[in-house]
Amino acid sequence: MDPTLKNRTISALKRELPELSPRLKAVAKYIVDHPSDFGLDPIRETARKCGVSTYTLVRMSERMGFSSYEEMREPFRHALVSSTAFVERPEWVDALRARGEFGRVQAEASVNTMAIVQRSLERQTPEQMERVAAMLLDARNVYLTAVRASYAMAYYFHYVGRMALPSLQLIPRHMNSAIDELNYAGAGDVMIAITFTPYSRETIEACKFARERGVKLIMVSDSDVISSDFTADETLVASVISTHHFGCYTGAMAIMENLLALLVKLGGNEARQRIKSYEDLRKDNNAYWIAQKKH
Repeated sequence: MDPTLKNRTISALKRELPELSPRLKAVAKYIVDHPSDFGLDPIRETARKCGVSTYTLVRMSERMGFSSYEEMREPFRHALVSSTAFVERPEWVDALRARGEFGRVQAEASVNTMAIVQRSLERQTPEQMERVAAMLLDARNVYLTAVRASYAMAYYFHYVGRMALPSLQLIPRHMNSAIDELNYAGAGDVMIAITFTPYSRETIEACKFARERGVKLIMVSDSDVISSDFTADETLVASVISTHHFGCYTGAMAIMENLLALLVKLGGNEARQRIKSYEDLRKDNNAYWIAQKKH
């Protein structure tokens, strides 16, 4: 089997996405975001996860030029041999499972957390990460935006990242909107936007506005198929599957930790000096608590 057929199908789905009906669009987005699950699950389970009928899945295969649903799925099944994430289950996980219902829930969440970190990190190529880091270091201004749960990740990335990347600005500041902060942005600037399903309206509107101003856009998200209104220059895709109602963001955090490591490395001696200056400033102003010796 042609090993590139899976990737060609995904590329074709992305191109077709803006022209699809709502149900076919849901199917296309699911396949793009969850290629391993699509290759593994039977048609009824895939239909359930997409929220459509099995007939809609058959229609999608016909739309994409395949003779059957199974023919469309086969390249994804074939790719599972080499791409399925594997996380070795340590003994302490089995020990948790043996400690009642609470331990079982904790064990399942732990395995999921380790799995999505691995899935998220293995999707990032050194070439893409180098492009993203170079884009940030070369920018005149780097804007960083997120809201609600994603804001916590943006705040941390800004807190650490500004030491290696002094052009980094967390927006919105105060009570403004992100668009207010982008009023003077333009070519030569870069914006990092962090958003996950369900995508924040404020963040999507900020992305559209930034692109209209000629700002380069880096997305950190659970999909590279987010909106037909704009296209990101780079998208760092993280798995956010969880065992509870909300997304699990450890995969996204792992990607951003990798990016921080690259920024510090590429920032060279200047970055190290800035980090040292921050540390000296905090020590001089007693920012860290020190236990008093007992007499």
